[in-house]
Amino acid sequence: MKIIYIVDDNATNLVTAKNALDGKYETYALPSAARMFKLLERITPDLILLDVDMPETDGFEALTALKSDGRLKDIPVIFLTAKNDTDSEIRGFEIGAIDFINKPFSPPVLIKRIELHIETDKLIKQSIENVRKVYNATIKNIAEMVDNRDKTTGAHVGRTQKYLKILVNHLLSSGTYAEEVSRWDLDIVFPSAQLHDVGKITVSDLVLNKPGKLTDEEFEQIKQHCIEGERIIDNIIRDTEEDTFLLHAKRFAGYHHEKWDGSGYPRGLQGAAIPLEARIMAIADVYDALVSARPYKNSLTHEQAVDIIKNSSGTHFDPALVGIFLDAEESFRKD
Repeated sequence: MKIIYIVDDNATNLVTAKNALDGKYETYALPSAARMFKLLERITPDLILLDVDMPETDGFEALTALKSDGRLKDIPVIFLTAKNDTDSEIRGFEIGAIDFINKPFSPPVLIKRIELHIETDKLIKQSIENVRKVYNATIKNIAEMVDNRDKTTGAHVGRTQKYLKILVNHLLSSGTYAEEVSRWDLDIVFPSAQLHDVGKITVSDLVLNKPGKLTDEEFEQIKQHCIEGERIIDNIIRDTEEDTFLLHAKRFAGYHHEKWDGSGYPRGLQGAAIPLEARIMAIADVYDALVSARPYKNSLTHEQAVDIIKNSSGTHFDPALVGIFLDAEESFRKD
């Protein structure tokens, strides 16, 4: 059953709306925006009916706060209002309201308007989900094609994606970089990580699969995979005029070999100038390289890899993220 909040400081309006909607929806009648935000900590509704004229925090202020919160910004909001002026409606639509319903409202009309918006929201979400499925399938196949070309790494893409998820989930639970991470759509971020090595598609097979140590010249060719990966993704963004799905992928691809102290490549960025996605991927990428066997090296133990990453805090890696890794390292162990 869909969940609807009714937020109004007028008790009569609350009772009228709740009586009209009970049985069709799970409803919560709330006398203030403060009570709404308190309940939002526990229960996320499918729709909010929000009074415009309320003391302390009015509807406009409440909606602005909702839209500034990454967790709450996509909840549809319909304003309930006794006002009938164009300026108020324009202001409401500009900050994100999906409709206005004038008070006093007719219960049958209220029900029909809600049904219309819930059905529209459902269709939009289905369309977005279909696009995501196509996006994820495309990324997965491209990443597997790149992974299959590199015979030395063996399922590296899948493992680094797993490690990335572990680190991001620990970031969220710890509150580290919470403001930035809370704005991410993780259904996009995690699949995007699979493209971090997409630039390797431009590297010669002879260099990519060389069984021994690379020469300086060959290593310079390998280093170009970051620039090439970013270029490939930029071309897709340019051709589609859509960067929503690909912005994270571009950051993973272009910057995951940068180092916290500025000694990395391809640009020698330092500290927070390196995108957060890439700083997280750097740990996942290096950990996998350390514990995986290569034709030119043996695998290290989990404990050895942890020590190397710990000792590289502040040089190769963001110290805050190393702390997260150390909290989560048991989850990195192979089954």
